[in-house]
Amino acid sequence: MNELFATLSDGTPVHRWTLERAGVRVRILSYGGIVQSAEVPDRDGRAENVVLGFAGLDGYLAHPEPYLGALIGRYANRIAGGRFTLDGRTYTLARNNPPNSLHGGESGFDKRVWDGEPVGHGVRLSRVAADGEEGFPGRLEVTATYTLEESGALRIAYEAVTDAPTVLNPTNHSYFNLGGSGNAGGHELRIAASRYTPVDADLIPTGIEEVAGTRFDFRQARKAGAGYDHNLVLDKGVTRTPVEVAELYDPASGRVLTVATTEPGLQLYTADHLEGPFAPGDGIALETQHFPDSPNRPEFPSTVLRPGEVFRSETVYGFSAR
Repeated sequence: MNELFATLSDGTPVHRWTLERAGVRVRILSYGGIVQSAEVPDRDGRAENVVLGFAGLDGYLAHPEPYLGALIGRYANRIAGGRFTLDGRTYTLARNNPPNSLHGGESGFDKRVWDGEPVGHGVRLSRVAADGEEGFPGRLEVTATYTLEESGALRIAYEAVTDAPTVLNPTNHSYFNLGGSGNAGGHELRIAASRYTPVDADLIPTGIEEVAGTRFDFRQARKAGAGYDHNLVLDKGVTRTPVEVAELYDPASGRVLTVATTEPGLQLYTADHLEGPFAPGDGIALETQHFPDSPNRPEFPSTVLRPGEVFRSETVYGFSAR
């Protein structure tokens, strides 16, 4: 179902799509590609919203920085110093997370109104990012297709082409609370990652290290806790099709979230800096991605997209209860 959700101050309409299947109901906004809500049954069949969001558009406009449920790009996570060099040319980006660029800059994908069209059990959002938008090179044609599968899983598939060499690293920034409210730190989390990227004081990776013997070891399920805003290096690497890499479980409700992706990394953020209507720890973000600062780190998997290539990435959020 497609409905008019709100209108921006300049008259631009914002639409909302409601997807329903297998007892799951998900709402997607054309503003920022935001996953506004995901209503999922618990072990007793009671449905509650398990992602953080606002009832109206005003909430997202007043509190943009948590990026609640938003589509992030061109580059998710941080680029050191707000600059990178590609093919011998240096590009300067907004330092909106001083001294770094974060999540695409001041006005990234999360603050744009996307065109939408229905596709099967989902919606395809699309837009054209102009050459030079937020400092990134190349005219980028990008789509993000949200599909609710027969099982009730939410699949997000990204595609993009460019007319000039650029970098691209989109993700979704939903915060999950499988209990529907309260602190999510007691959720049990498992991530198939034997390594992670430690960071400096500005949250820029300093290399790759083993998780064994550290607090970053989630290879066996344990409480998520707090104090994380780090990229886990997934054991599977880059894959053509999504591979399950993580599970989040709420013992109280029985709800289970699984994450499958084609991406090589997963940013675990325990929302320690949430404010406004939400408290620290109210949700957990599991952002599938390439690594932070990859444009400046040739040893990391490449995020370069060139003319003639088609960027493809998929992530599947599965919902169940036990």
